[in-house]
Amino acid sequence: MAMAIDEFDFSSYSTTTTTTTTTSTEDEYGCNWNIWSPVINWDALSGGSDDFHGLIESMMSDADGRIHAKEPCKSGLSDTTATVADEEANGQDDFKGLRLIHLLMAAAEALTQSRDLARVILVRLKELVSPDDGTNMERLAAYFSDALQGLLECTVSNGSHGNKHLPSNNHGSHQDRHYHTDVLAAFQLLQDMSPYVKFGHFTANQAILEAVTHDRRVHIVDYDIMEGIQWASLMQALVSRKDGTPTPHLRITAISRVGTGRRSIGTIQETGRRLAAFAASIGQPFSFHQCRLDSDEMFRPHAVKLVKGEALVFNCMLHLPHVGFRATQSIASFLSGAKTLKPRLVTLVEEEVGPTGSDSLFVGRFMDSLHHYSALYDSLEAGFPMQSRARALVERVFFGPRIAGSLAQIFRSNGEESVSSWGERLPALGFSRVPISFANHCQAKLLLGLFNDGYRVEELATNKLVLGWKSRQLLSASIWTFSDSDL
Repeated sequence: MAMAIDEFDFSSYSTTTTTTTTTSTEDEYGCNWNIWSPVINWDALSGGSDDFHGLIESMMSDADGRIHAKEPCKSGLSDTTATVADEEANGQDDFKGLRLIHLLMAAAEALTQSRDLARVILVRLKELVSPDDGTNMERLAAYFSDALQGLLECTVSNGSHGNKHLPSNNHGSHQDRHYHTDVLAAFQLLQDMSPYVKFGHFTANQAILEAVTHDRRVHIVDYDIMEGIQWASLMQALVSRKDGTPTPHLRITAISRVGTGRRSIGTIQETGRRLAAFAASIGQPFSFHQCRLDSDEMFRPHAVKLVKGEALVFNCMLHLPHVGFRATQSIASFLSGAKTLKPRLVTLVEEEVGPTGSDSLFVGRFMDSLHHYSALYDSLEAGFPMQSRARALVERVFFGPRIAGSLAQIFRSNGEESVSSWGERLPALGFSRVPISFANHCQAKLLLGLFNDGYRVEELATNKLVLGWKSRQLLSASIWTFSDSDL
């Protein structure tokens, strides 16, 4: 049974009817639960090591603080020809973008070798770009410059190799500051104009539906529930089954974090009430619980309350733009905890950031990240044609902080061998692959048909679907089961 690709508006559901164990707070969010070709020619950067000295000197010598392309050769065509003007403008944009990429690479390299040089390059970059206007590459360079500046300030205050107090890799106060207005608005825009969120949710939900066909009780442990949007479509599919089996009782245990403040905990409680109200409105038996991580964000399997006879599912969404980057140790503890509890299914969605670099050093992985977000920016522009304000909101609220988190995470692990996919670790923990069904693959293609034709989906492994933008892989969804489970 394939899921219906529907949209749900939960804002009208009362939060007074609930089977959760959480305490009540005033409903103040007004949450609507409805259901991005690279900017730069990256092949031009595939040559050997670059000498940035001449480039930096030329950038510093620009008198007016702007990037200039070389004067194009004059031709016999009229300057009033629109086609020629467009080609010249595109050529200048490409030249500007290429120079910005080289400056960013130089700043990233200097960050690990000469803080003074890094500071000079970043000052110049900040004079050249702004996150509020310009081309995709100029806005992207602005956010990467800000992220590098944050790393520079922390290394200066902590010593040349100190990384204990690097910028947090989650949104923290940034998310709190924007939650009531910008975050919800930006998330809705992202859902409407890109399959980035829905692809992971729908692929995971379809796999869950197929795995619990004959079960009377289903228990999902969700690593990052956020607004709980994923589970509305699952509930709808469960109550709409046509095989005659009773609708199973659905229990969701949401992971909450001690260190993110009362608003985060309150948000999870509000999510539980909204889910319970929606479940009651469609006749879905439902209960909701929280499981708090320790202060070090480590997951303890014994903290999850299990009921005999229920089908246990672990759900791990690591791609959501408003979640930020979780600590590597925290994610590892969650997946290791899944091994202890032997779930029927593990659904894992994560970004495909690399590797395009040839090593695990900071500069190579920095370029992987820059390439990844360049493709995201391009796909976002395709989904927001002529809507620069909407696109800028999504970039500012989600991708600016996420870029900062990505670089902080890379800088922390500089010199360490990187694992390009969390899914690569699961076989060593005793998990085996669950093949992606034909229905699930077709559903993903149907979803992508609702958006710009630059998106593509491919089956990278028997258990793994990958969402891509043209030639670049953006994120993947993989399905796993414990080797001793009854699936």
